[in-house]
Amino acid sequence: MKSITIKKLIEDVRNKNLRLVVLGSGYVGLPTAALFAETGFKVIAVDPKPEVVKNINNGLSLVNEPGLSELVKRNVEAGRLRATQNTAEALSQADSVIISVQTPIDRNKKPNLSFLMKALEEVGKTMKKGMLVIISSTVPPGTMLEKVKPKLESLSGLKAEADFHLAYVPERMAPGKALKEFVESPRLVGGVGPNSTKIATELFKTVCKTVIETDAATAEIAKLAENTYRDINIAFANQLALICEQHGVDVKEVIKLANTHPRVNIHTPGPGVGGPCLPKDPYLLICGIKPSTGDIVRVARRINDSMPKHIVKLVVEALKAAGKSVERSRIAVLGTAYKGNVGDSRLSPAEPIIGELLSLGAKVVVYDPYCPETFGAKRAANVKHAAEGSDCIVVVTDHSEFKSIDLNELRSFMRDNPVIVDGRRIFEPEKAREAGLRYYGLASVKSGARKNK
Repeated sequence: MKSITIKKLIEDVRNKNLRLVVLGSGYVGLPTAALFAETGFKVIAVDPKPEVVKNINNGLSLVNEPGLSELVKRNVEAGRLRATQNTAEALSQADSVIISVQTPIDRNKKPNLSFLMKALEEVGKTMKKGMLVIISSTVPPGTMLEKVKPKLESLSGLKAEADFHLAYVPERMAPGKALKEFVESPRLVGGVGPNSTKIATELFKTVCKTVIETDAATAEIAKLAENTYRDINIAFANQLALICEQHGVDVKEVIKLANTHPRVNIHTPGPGVGGPCLPKDPYLLICGIKPSTGDIVRVARRINDSMPKHIVKLVVEALKAAGKSVERSRIAVLGTAYKGNVGDSRLSPAEPIIGELLSLGAKVVVYDPYCPETFGAKRAANVKHAAEGSDCIVVVTDHSEFKSIDLNELRSFMRDNPVIVDGRRIFEPEKAREAGLRYYGLASVKSGARKNK
């Protein structure tokens, strides 16, 4: 009986007869729903927010992602995609459900799985035999076997692998490249057993070019290891920048030279780490693990979280060297998004930087061509308006538009003896100085804080 059920499920997947429900229509859920619909599946996207549901059913996307609105519109018009707030109604029609809800951390850096648990409650109550359940939300190690599986089994009275199928398939998508990376990035599929892995693999092979099979527990840690590695590497780059500042050495040159070694790949330092994953996933990885004297994960998090304060410190020192006080200065912050060329401001280092500058009495204006968030500062319409009458420019986000700024023109809009604090090192110090700007790049030897004192 089990083999017939599995065979039927695989046939339904290959023939696009499997009815899919995606719980959560945010940055991950909506691209997931739209891409499976584009492949030919009938998909219902579920979200508790009425404005999200209304927009999807009108062929629109509130998620600012290149190509997503067009994809949603095409599949809604084709009748392959629709949205609803009614979770129970959607699940009653489902052969498979993909859960893509948020799993944030709380103030104590502990995982908050309440959204996932609520979704599991809904699924467990309506589950029927043969259903395939996929968890795409990022979770701490052990969640699938210790929380998800027993929860669904107790609510439904069914057994995983025997009566229904359950797998962990973590997302590997970056804002601005979500659709491309969903399709092209190798996808990990970890079932709670071999049957679950096999069926989930068949489903994701319809959209993803490469699928890698593993087990649920391994997939959980592998997903978290990816982002934690990046966070630790950035932390090392940031500490290296602070070391270089103390020795009057340019960190860009140090990294360039070190990376000529075939087994070295140091990341780029910056004003801090933001976004939905890197500030959170390391804490999920070490959830439940007792701290030790050699806890590199927590140390890396502290280093990266300290960088916004360091940028503010550079601003204060730079203005002081220019004969100005931060309290009476107008400061233009370029960028509120957490990274270049996206409009996502989640956990952006711009927030603590702007907040600290405002608390010091500075008049702060921001400009970001992608992101509407201001974090309490005044918003400028363009770079010129941001720089006009400013004492200091602070580069927080490395948007392409900022890299092409004419420094001579920028200088003409600013007050006397102007300063630029380049948290992303997007400008050449020599060119900034030639334009009449006092340049304070992160760990720049040319004209950093040490040299200008």
